[in-house]
Amino acid sequence: MKISMGSWAFSFGPYSDRPIPFEQIVERLSEAGYDGVEVCGFPPHVSLDRYPTTESRRDLVAFLNDHHLGVSGYTADFSTVNPLGEGNKERYLDLFERCVEMCVDIGSPAIRVDSVAAPGSISDDTYNAAFKRLALVWNEAAAIAEKYGVRMVWEFEPGFIFNKPSEILSMHKRVSHPNFGILFDTSHAYMCSVVGARQHGRQETLPGGVVELLKMLQSRIGAVHLVDSDGTLHGDETSTHCPLGEGVIGFRTIAPQLALIPGIEWWCIDLCFWPGSWDLVERSRQRVLDLLALSALDS
Repeated sequence: MKISMGSWAFSFGPYSDRPIPFEQIVERLSEAGYDGVEVCGFPPHVSLDRYPTTESRRDLVAFLNDHHLGVSGYTADFSTVNPLGEGNKERYLDLFERCVEMCVDIGSPAIRVDSVAAPGSISDDTYNAAFKRLALVWNEAAAIAEKYGVRMVWEFEPGFIFNKPSEILSMHKRVSHPNFGILFDTSHAYMCSVVGARQHGRQETLPGGVVELLKMLQSRIGAVHLVDSDGTLHGDETSTHCPLGEGVIGFRTIAPQLALIPGIEWWCIDLCFWPGSWDLVERSRQRVLDLLALSALDS
């Protein structure tokens, strides 16, 4: 298993006023022994505006190669186009294809998406129609990504609509495309399956929590983000991403199961919105190495 870290941990939240440059992040991760970086597509990192052409991306790829880092995924910025909005399909797919081209140029095997819309932004009477409309859009998007050889993965979370366990499973079934997978973020998994945070209508949790959700989705998972949870929301919006070993998730149980998911080559550490994440680069990698060693013993 290769280990990466998401570069957004150093540009979002507490770092938004003074984001750490992407190049500095690459240097730090390389020195710490990481295998790669998960690339943030939001400004000021690797956005379409900053790197608009294949030619403009070549120096970036050379820089990554010089530091012996691969790319585990690309977190594209779709904030300007809500895929649930009627009439937004073509705009979304056009933006999606341009982001997939970025993936190809920088060597990213996967592109991350979310539903963009916040919980509570869709009324009861349009909720089911929006769910079906998104599935149709994502089916076409998955086909576009497949054409380029890039895997499409959806990150469910309390910050965006359609985050109940049954909705996550149903969305994957309804999209019904072999190139569409689930991005299993362990903190989001806890908040969606144990806490039932920011869900539409009646709250839905699972008796078996994260373990049960993992079993539900295991054959559908296309990417993994590792992070702990303290059972709270960050800013009343999305899951608090606290350092591994400092929360309530039972990684001794789920790490061996995550390691058995077929086709997963990367474990990405996600410290989004966590203050002091820059000071946790080396420690976080060691904790993942410990989990991998534990998983090997259990296999």
